[in-house]
Amino acid sequence: MTSDLATIRAVAALDEDLRRGMYAFIRDAGRPVTREEAAAAVGISRKLAAFHLDKLVTAGLLRARYETVGGVRKVGRAPKVYEPAATDFAITIPPRHPDVLAAILVDAVASAAPGEPARDAALREAGRHGAAAGAAERERSRPGRLGTERGLTLTSTVLARHGFEPNRETPVCLRLRNCPFQPLAGRAPDLVCGMTDRFLSGVVEGLQVPGVSTARVTPRDGGCCVELRGTESAGS
Repeated sequence: MTSDLATIRAVAALDEDLRRGMYAFIRDAGRPVTREEAAAAVGISRKLAAFHLDKLVTAGLLRARYETVGGVRKVGRAPKVYEPAATDFAITIPPRHPDVLAAILVDAVASAAPGEPARDAALREAGRHGAAAGAAERERSRPGRLGTERGLTLTSTVLARHGFEPNRETPVCLRLRNCPFQPLAGRAPDLVCGMTDRFLSGVVEGLQVPGVSTARVTPRDGGCCVELRGTESAGS
């Protein structure tokens, strides 16, 4: 998954007419393009084209290599050529992650037992995906034994990465300000909210956070309908 920062950098790189024109030309070409060809396409010098093309490479929109053009080997170094990078960028505000739901549903279909209701399979896989995300963060950060408050801090890190925009309303309550699964949640709220609940519970399970449970709440301004609550007695 492309990070939000990488996406912002890519969008910023295209906020310039010459770069946008060269990027469109290279995508339409269907083959590696030289600096000279890109420069001619937008009517600028080779040197200026090289500057803008390298900016697009840095932003992750293009990739570059040295390759003989037209199959004719000439004396000296092969020219630098550019082609689109195999990366998709998308930006939405607030963030949406339909890819997470899609992965859960694909795995649910692939793993469903004979006669298992589709909803049950989807809920099961949502929990498994959440647990995997939590376990991966635990493996990365190696926090040791977690109390509730510190555990919710780590949980907030995982959920922010998935677009939930968690807000620490109290030391033992995470309110999720965004539903990253809109607009699909609006089409099937019971199913998607149920999957969200299982995903969140799975994250907590994977992180091994004690004394935290999910609770259904009334969403505010399109926010998530689930929040995470801990108990003071579970430690800090």
